[in-house]
Amino acid sequence: MTDPSLPPVSKHDRLIDAANDTPPAPTAVVHPCDAGALGGAIAARDAGLIIPILVGPAARIVAAAEAAGIGLAGVEIVDVPHSHAAAARGVALVREGRAEMLMKGSLHTDELIGAVLDSATGLRTGRRVSHVFIMDVPGHAETLFITDAAINITPDLETKRDIIQNAIELCHALGNPAPRVAVLSAVETVTPKIPSTIDAAALCKMAERGQITGGLIDGPLAFDNAIDPEAARIKGIASPVAGRAQVLVVPDLEAGNMLAKNLSFLSRADAAGIVLGARVPIILTSRADSVRTRLASAAVGAILAARRRAAQPIPQA
Repeated sequence: MTDPSLPPVSKHDRLIDAANDTPPAPTAVVHPCDAGALGGAIAARDAGLIIPILVGPAARIVAAAEAAGIGLAGVEIVDVPHSHAAAARGVALVREGRAEMLMKGSLHTDELIGAVLDSATGLRTGRRVSHVFIMDVPGHAETLFITDAAINITPDLETKRDIIQNAIELCHALGNPAPRVAVLSAVETVTPKIPSTIDAAALCKMAERGQITGGLIDGPLAFDNAIDPEAARIKGIASPVAGRAQVLVVPDLEAGNMLAKNLSFLSRADAAGIVLGARVPIILTSRADSVRTRLASAAVGAILAARRRAAQPIPQA
């Protein structure tokens, strides 16, 4: 029985605890040249989640560590001249079988993802790459998964199909065999005046026909009747998803980014981030992330890496 005198265990803390049952994953930390990126990588190492390989200008990495009082004893550093080279070398470490994950350091997201998507030397699969925020929202009973708020700017129907499938498979890896997926729009009725409602209806039909599998999908749903049972009841929406959604699929990157940041800064939610659809998980962190959020992101990556390791060995370049 939970002791009511103790503070509640956060959803992200439970994720971190779950990842402790998996071996730490060798992780290429790309261009960790500031205190936040270095501190997050070393904290994840100390929590038993990753084995960091720091890829970037060695002198800058060491200087940043010394300035922040971060010890790097026993940590491998791969010296490259700049962030672009760090992204390329981090991807190469995965292709060589030396790393099972990538972690973003202090470089722009598009620089890292550009190296991942390179047609000749990257980590492409048959699936579109997409991002998921794993949101621990105070006062909300379940973890919310918001996708895609960082990679695909204006996804078309085919891309949205992959975005949903990536999110469903993430939920499976985290122990949810049938996630409830809401395809969001401004309204819950299909209208040609709002294209995202047409996409939502099409995606639901695609799920019925087996083009999306493993989850319960409904849409279009507005945000309120996706997550609040009373709002769904008032609107007369009867479905296993309405009012109880766990995965929130947004119309475009702008909507997803604003939704996630509203929850983070107004509701004080913790927003862990992961990129899916590549050959390995990619941990995507922000300079504003707390230590717990960085650890939660690493924990999700570690769980995915362990699942992938169990399924097949990392392919060689």
